Amino acid sequence: MALSILSWNIQQGGGTRIKQILSYLKYADYEIITLSEFQNTAKGATLRKHLIDLGYVFQAVSMKDSTKNSVLVAAKIPFNSTIYTGIDPEFSSNIILAEFNFCRLFACYLPHKKKHQLFDHLIKVSKEGKPCIITGDLNSGINGLDQKGTSFWYEEDLKTLDKNGIKDVFRFKNGDVREYSWYSHQGNGYRYDHFLAHESILPLCTACYYEHAVREAKISDHSPMIMELGL
Repeated sequence: MALSILSWNIQQGGGTRIKQILSYLKYADYEIITLSEFQNTAKGATLRKHLIDLGYVFQAVSMKDSTKNSVLVAAKIPFNSTIYTGIDPEFSSNIILAEFNFCRLFACYLPHKKKHQLFDHLIKVSKEGKPCIITGDLNSGINGLDQKGTSFWYEEDLKTLDKNGIKDVFRFKNGDVREYSWYSHQGNGYRYDHFLAHESILPLCTACYYEHAVREAKISDHSPMIMELGL
């Protein structure tokens, strides 16, 4: 069985780009999608309704406040979800646990250059239960590799996850290639978007890559990221 998972920051809820976002998702036809910077607005409700029409009938959303960016998980296969409270004073809703029969999937939108305790939570829960995949816009990476500079916060937390057996899937499949999922107005590239997976899952991974053409078409300012599994 082949299974594909999409991780994508859709940029401030999608705005006027909702139709383009849906067109891409219809064309790509993934089994599981995680969308960060999702917003519970009227447009967000429209997006969710049309996702159901595309077959994504199983859904979980982490934030009721429409003014804040949050996370959406939608799938064509069933899952049990956990919406966290109390794991961080301000950003508890920025992680959803979607538990599938083959793994636990943590869908994330981690704040950019703000103090938070979300990596502490991920480090803790990644050791518990069945093997996990952590994905989303983590707003971090390895300095000097996932960006040219040294401005990433929480680099040490990513290294701790790696030591605990939670590996960077993109690096596992592609080595040290320089590829970025978001660019600043000055043209500086950053690999903010990630798939991290327990090392027991890595042999099942057949591909991990970005769809940069979608970002270049300005459907979002982030490139969608895809992980493909052979189960």
